[in-house]
Amino acid sequence: MTRDEILTAIHAVLSEQMMHAHLDGFSLEARLNEDLYLDSVLILQIFLNLELEYGLSVPEEAIAKQDIETVADLVALYEPKNTAVVVPAFALAGGATDEGVHGEAYYDIKVHCFVSCVCDGLKRQGLDHRPFYFGVWDAKFAVGERFELLYHAPGISQEFLREWFQRLYGVPVREWYDADKTKIENLAVLLDLVKDRRETGSVMVMLDMFHLPERENKFNQNPFPHYLMLQETNDPQTWFVHDPDYRWEGEIAREKVIHAIMQPTVGGGYVFDSAQARPPKPEDLKAYFEACFVKDRNPLVDAIRAIVTAHLDGTGGIDLSDLTAAVRELPVITIRKYAYEHGFAFFWRALKLPAAEFETWCEEIEALVQALKKLHYACMKLYQTGDPALAAPVFERLDEADRLETRLKVKLAEVFDLWCAHNIPARVEVRMLKRAAR
Repeated sequence: MTRDEILTAIHAVLSEQMMHAHLDGFSLEARLNEDLYLDSVLILQIFLNLELEYGLSVPEEAIAKQDIETVADLVALYEPKNTAVVVPAFALAGGATDEGVHGEAYYDIKVHCFVSCVCDGLKRQGLDHRPFYFGVWDAKFAVGERFELLYHAPGISQEFLREWFQRLYGVPVREWYDADKTKIENLAVLLDLVKDRRETGSVMVMLDMFHLPERENKFNQNPFPHYLMLQETNDPQTWFVHDPDYRWEGEIAREKVIHAIMQPTVGGGYVFDSAQARPPKPEDLKAYFEACFVKDRNPLVDAIRAIVTAHLDGTGGIDLSDLTAAVRELPVITIRKYAYEHGFAFFWRALKLPAAEFETWCEEIEALVQALKKLHYACMKLYQTGDPALAAPVFERLDEADRLETRLKVKLAEVFDLWCAHNIPARVEVRMLKRAAR
């Protein structure tokens, strides 16, 4: 197909197969996310429909490693001259530094909004925030009654992370939001907290990013609960918004922020003062790692396996027609796997292990993320065709992701044991064992 024919096919897929409502600005120069409101899941749907309706396909690696910002980038994937090109990674998270793992600069990974907010204060105090990411790669998610994956659900709280942050860094994190109060009452509390915020203090609030269109949202989830931090500006009609997880800060109209906060889909908030932060004790870091580390299984892979199986078996009246919706939030949880990079970086620097080997493990982490993206695409293809024979590639992707993540955990456990041998005195180890026995 020619460039113009590919462009026409993409428009037809969006308008006819996907019934997409935001096509007024469709052109080669249109930005997929900001102009056409296409998130990572909808982009996968475009790939899938182009393959099924027009016979247009690109290698799985290109689908998983999508780095497309405009319609022109999407068209270029299908042009003959580009079919052999390896497409760079679509950087949802992760970071880079010329100094490598042993340099002064930290690899900067943002993959969990609550963790990113509290760790922002640590970095401002010059403290190493990376160990706190031990709690992110297998952070809690939920599977709903109809076997759908949920990154945010009523039973999920930040209490585990909040308590450990206080223990590790000595920073009290107070929850100001009261679920027993009305939205108006909680808003009144928030307004006072923002007004009285100290220079080193932080006021964190949960809002629905879907109702804050001024902010770029790679996932375009609806709803999209998300924590960020607020402070006043010289203009009483404007708030300064600091969002460490999305690496964004700037001024937004106060009423627009309040509108996103007042949505019935969200509720939550914390205050803390990073000036009180101190380095964690080695024995506390050991206890935290052990509390977080799920050694013998991979909860996300297990959950997706159960979800796909339930949709194939028709458990509870669901079937393959529900599968795409059931795994829609997989990309939001997938990026948490980049937190492994912080775990490896912390141990590598502490033990002065070879930098080249660290880079090799970073490639393994990237391979896991790409495997989960390919898994998502395989699930969507199974749904779109309704062909049970296409379940086999889904389970192959599950096995691949399981193998990759298990390999990461085996190595992490190895370097963790080595770190403990260098940092936990024998008498402390005995005391911790006695405490655990009680």
